[in-house]
Amino acid sequence: MRILKYIFLLLLLSLMALSIFVATQKGEFTVERSRIINSPKSAVFNYVNETKNWEDWNSWAVEDSLIEVTHSKNTIGKGSLCTWEGKEGRGDLKTLYIKENDSVFQKMNFNGNSSEVFISFKDTLKGTKITWKAIGKMSFMFKIMNTFNGGAEKVIGLMFEKSLTILDRKLDYEINTYSIKVNGLSNKLENFYLEQTFTSEISKIPKNTEIVISKITNFCKQNNITINGKPFVIYNTYDSANELARISICIPIKEEIFIVEGSDIMSKKLKVFQAVKTTMTGDYVHSKAALDKTKEFIKANNLTKDFAFSHIEVFIIGKKEEKSPSKWITEIYIPVKPRGVEKPSVPLSEKSEDSSITSEK
Repeated sequence: MRILKYIFLLLLLSLMALSIFVATQKGEFTVERSRIINSPKSAVFNYVNETKNWEDWNSWAVEDSLIEVTHSKNTIGKGSLCTWEGKEGRGDLKTLYIKENDSVFQKMNFNGNSSEVFISFKDTLKGTKITWKAIGKMSFMFKIMNTFNGGAEKVIGLMFEKSLTILDRKLDYEINTYSIKVNGLSNKLENFYLEQTFTSEISKIPKNTEIVISKITNFCKQNNITINGKPFVIYNTYDSANELARISICIPIKEEIFIVEGSDIMSKKLKVFQAVKTTMTGDYVHSKAALDKTKEFIKANNLTKDFAFSHIEVFIIGKKEEKSPSKWITEIYIPVKPRGVEKPSVPLSEKSEDSSITSEK
């Protein structure tokens, strides 16, 4: 019995010593990791800035088969929030601030630990350098875990490294797998639509499009307006030299309506026009390549561009329907003037087949 008392006392003293040791350990931590991602900076930024993608590249979520993630209504940029609960515990991640195509600032809570998270993006000759930094405070239990696993630098640093590896692998496929096919001449049919028009930096158009499409969709729901097709963007002007475009973000509707004067949402009618149609499958970062391919087709077939507007992009399958960028489908229409009765020197149908390109990894 006396031996048992000594053993119990020894264990108690050991536990007290461990508790004192852990309690005196530094409670703050700073961990930073970087990696070159083989994808364009805007594509990497947009992917990370979308909290719905978090569970696909963060190693905590990828390795936890039991994790359940919940997202706020807004999943992009400032104010976006995701919460999760899994076998490792529960937490939340909120985006507090972003600088477009440059950095994301977030606040994370996980099992009683809080941290400020900074993610920055920089162009390099080999791709996009992403730097992930966390500054935070550890709970007592987290300090115990770190004590037995090499410290916060090792534990969190390893998680960062694994996550960035997953991100690189996923983006390398999702962003760089795409196809562009010039379908040839097409008649774009007449339809009514609601629009909001403004000038935007070209790099910000995908983000602005998503925000405005949601806004007009809600407007339709609130006013019992029937949506009649896929959303689209009319590029009234497209200034690639200055990276600016005058755009109208549109939702097609079943019939013409009248809107009170002063509203930033307008009701318009798109008249029938002839265009060269191109189908792009993949991320929007390849839009310029699709436009260039379409212009090559117009030139090769001696067609004359109609400068009523630059072009139209129709989102057949987008982020709302499909998370994987490699599966997004966008139709691009560049207006051309109707041809005369003479036949083109090269059959349009044949050139259409020859004008498709595919890049896959």
